[in-house]
Amino acid sequence: MDFGAIFPLLSAKGSLKSFFIMKTVYSPKHNLRNPKTELAGGQLITPFESPQRADYILSAIQSQQLGPIIAPAQWPRSLVESIHDIGYLSFLDTAWQRWTEAGNAGEAIPNIWQSRSMPSQRIPNHIDGQLGYYSLAGETSISEGTTEAAWASTFVALSAADLIHQGENSAFALCRPPGHHASKNQFGGYCFLNNAAIAAQKMLHDGAQKIAILDVDFHHGNGTQDIFYQRNDVFYCSIHGDPMEAFPYFLGFSDEIGTGLGVDHNLNLPLQRGATFHIWHQALHHALRQICRFSPDALVISLGVDTFENDPISFFKLKSKDFTQMGKTIASMNLPTLFIMEGGYAVEEIGTNTVNVLKGFKNEAA
Repeated sequence: MDFGAIFPLLSAKGSLKSFFIMKTVYSPKHNLRNPKTELAGGQLITPFESPQRADYILSAIQSQQLGPIIAPAQWPRSLVESIHDIGYLSFLDTAWQRWTEAGNAGEAIPNIWQSRSMPSQRIPNHIDGQLGYYSLAGETSISEGTTEAAWASTFVALSAADLIHQGENSAFALCRPPGHHASKNQFGGYCFLNNAAIAAQKMLHDGAQKIAILDVDFHHGNGTQDIFYQRNDVFYCSIHGDPMEAFPYFLGFSDEIGTGLGVDHNLNLPLQRGATFHIWHQALHHALRQICRFSPDALVISLGVDTFENDPISFFKLKSKDFTQMGKTIASMNLPTLFIMEGGYAVEEIGTNTVNVLKGFKNEAA
């Protein structure tokens, strides 16, 4: 298959530096996701994942004149159904309405889970039971507008992936809510639809034979790993906080390498508390070497900047200037690259750190 015929201007990897404009896809519908409660430290607090995150990033993109900002297109539901369970999507579409119709005054927070001592696969009819069945953690509430924002975020990712298909050598999907914790049939970690997985699947649908996903968020992308763990057309690699100490705790260990066709197509690089950029960058080089061996047609970056030293819910020590070097190092792969926004919670710094990655990539690739 002539990949260059499907992704114009990208058939010769050496030609990627001929021109460079970083387009950003963004939807104001992310504001529809504006929960007031997050369960943390035994209290209901104002969520770390807030609309201001996207506002700061958008402002930094505009002030740094990174490139044009465009609105997403609508996309067929079938593209999302190729990644997520249909029953799960139906749950998301109706959860808020059913929660309020049940007479609940607050936001929807799961309070019971299908535990190891209750292995039944039967899905309850009651909204409380379904919340527990379809969630992986209790910190993420469902509020009015959550599902609409999640779908808009996915359309942002799909539209940015389509820019690559149309011939752009890179694009930035300013997704909110994020996605990499969402598995085939569970939400949590502020994530509802797995934007990176859905975008990668679209690239394959458009003709790519192999896609690599590099997850640089502080937290392991358990959902992305789950989705592709038995597949050999997507190589997933994550650099993250040791799950013995960091969310999501129960996935992301170095001995998880894939199963079946997916053996050796999953690479986890967990790092210890206090990891500096020097340590983190060494892990990045290792990840890129493995991605190079896989020889993908394009690269998807799950871009979390919560590795920042002042992020309130992580424990790495990267500084703002380090994100520029991160972008430059990723650019050295000389691949069509799609950046998809994930985490980052130091609010004001999130804009600076995100744009530093993109500018580092842009300046190296230009």
